[in-house]
Amino acid sequence: MDAAGLPDPNLPQPDTATTITVSEDPLNNPYTSLNAICHNLSDLQDLATRGAWKSILDKVGHARSLSLLTKPHEHLTYLTFNVLALTKLRRPVDANQELETLLDGEDFNTPQFHYQNYPNHYPNMKGNFVPFALRWLHAYLPYSLGQRMKSLDRLYTLIDYIRSKKLTTLTNPSKDLWKRREVLVLNTIISHHLSQKDFKLCLDLLNELIGICGDDDPNVLSKLGYVKMQYGDVEGARKAFSVVEGMIGSESEVGLRNLVSRNKALMYIVEKDYVSAVREYEECIERDGMDMVAMNNKALCLMYSRDLSDAIKVLENALERVPTVALNETLVVNLCSMYELAYVNHADIKRTLNNWIARVAPDDFDSSCTRT
Repeated sequence: MDAAGLPDPNLPQPDTATTITVSEDPLNNPYTSLNAICHNLSDLQDLATRGAWKSILDKVGHARSLSLLTKPHEHLTYLTFNVLALTKLRRPVDANQELETLLDGEDFNTPQFHYQNYPNHYPNMKGNFVPFALRWLHAYLPYSLGQRMKSLDRLYTLIDYIRSKKLTTLTNPSKDLWKRREVLVLNTIISHHLSQKDFKLCLDLLNELIGICGDDDPNVLSKLGYVKMQYGDVEGARKAFSVVEGMIGSESEVGLRNLVSRNKALMYIVEKDYVSAVREYEECIERDGMDMVAMNNKALCLMYSRDLSDAIKVLENALERVPTVALNETLVVNLCSMYELAYVNHADIKRTLNNWIARVAPDDFDSSCTRT
């Protein structure tokens, strides 16, 4: 057994005449439930949904210490959750070390990752059993370690891998799954380039994204408007937002209506018309009381309008009403900045906030954002 817990592959291969291929179609597999796929996988899934990343580390360590994982793909699934938990807990060095115990170089296509090389465990099965989440983490982790170009190289490699899968014959549900994965990775790449102000490249990639999602996807078109706004093309942004607004019909969902209102508010902010922007955000909040983007931005507009007291009330009310939704680092950083501007005793107020956060926040919340 190697360092990652995977047994050495058995080279004899099963009879391919009755082989089930599970790698090309991720939804075509012999497992009927999460726990049938892997030991106690539903528990890990539940802990991840609740942000209980420390508990995941404990559960993975427990399973490994008692040798509860018997098949190669189970070791790999638990390793994926472990790397994800370490990444969420801002321990990228440990997460990277965990990956390096598994992977020699950059290749996920070696024999140790194929069903057919473990005929005793997977009779008549073939294909690669590396979870997509592990491939994504492998591409993302270098960015957390300050290795931006290495991360981008891996993300582009991952896009090529996804597109090669889309070319194979898949069922429609699996085609949709690979399309969602392509959109996820492409959005990640766009975010990387946007952080470096590579606006032209962002626009090229957004046009690719429009080609995948269609020219009637309001979220992609809004993102196109945001990028145009970032480099000063206000008219281009306005045109993109106008197309999105034109999609509203009498039966349109709240999400689309709020997206249009937030786009309008951004245009008002560019014009420094904070009163009108606040009005748009208030309409969003009336339609959806959990629209945290609208609440956060409404508070910022109030602050820019020199109404610091009401700005603080907006964010405090959001944290009090829906803490599980409102508790994110951006909102807390903004609230603490407002405390520093408004109160002489801001250190005591922020300390009280920090203590409350310690009681209710998920494991991966970065409490240093309170600057206490």
